[in-house]
Amino acid sequence: MRLLVAEADASLAELLQSRFQQEHFAVQVASTGYQISELSEKSPIDLIILDLNLPGIPGPEFLHTIHRRWPEMPVILVSQATPMEERVRGLNAGADDFVIKPFAVAELVARVHAVLRRRNRPVSDTFHFEDLEVNRVSHKVSRNGQAIELSPKEYALLEYLLRHSGRPVSRNSIIEEVWCMHSDCITNVVDVYINYLRKKIDAGAERPLIRTIRGVGYQIGENHLPQ
Repeated sequence: MRLLVAEADASLAELLQSRFQQEHFAVQVASTGYQISELSEKSPIDLIILDLNLPGIPGPEFLHTIHRRWPEMPVILVSQATPMEERVRGLNAGADDFVIKPFAVAELVARVHAVLRRRNRPVSDTFHFEDLEVNRVSHKVSRNGQAIELSPKEYALLEYLLRHSGRPVSRNSIIEEVWCMHSDCITNVVDVYINYLRKKIDAGAERPLIRTIRGVGYQIGENHLPQ
């Protein structure tokens, strides 16, 4: 799968590029509407993430330019908080989804998978980790066959831990990835949400999955052993 990330915020574009590469996407980045317009109709792109604040983007109507160049191209629009009428206008112009900033990167990843799934493209959407099952499209979570209700942030945190299963992740990386904030904004929110997850995921289980790695952060599962 090949993505075009058209994002005005350079640090966020870099973060999205890194994350989607972890998902085995090939990622191209654009920082202006002009760069998008200069791409060839034959450019191999499977989905576009389009920031409406990008220089040279006149609004959702830019989707008509995209679809003239790449008919039926799936597009997810991204923008700062906008009125409902603006979001409806974007969807009516042909967007497949509309995401409001700030957002959890894990949620955007799940939305990309959902759009590609609706377009009948083969994307794996389910995690199986020991007796835990997580569906990235529906966000349904169960352990040992028992359904677990998670809030959107709890789900995003769990999905991030699973992406790095067997490896410790720092509080800084969690706050940047899940809350989409710079690490210097870190508070105890990570510890609070880890406790929420433990109560829902590990409570009553014979084998806890979420581990505290002292001096580092948190980890799900045991350490990966060298091959």
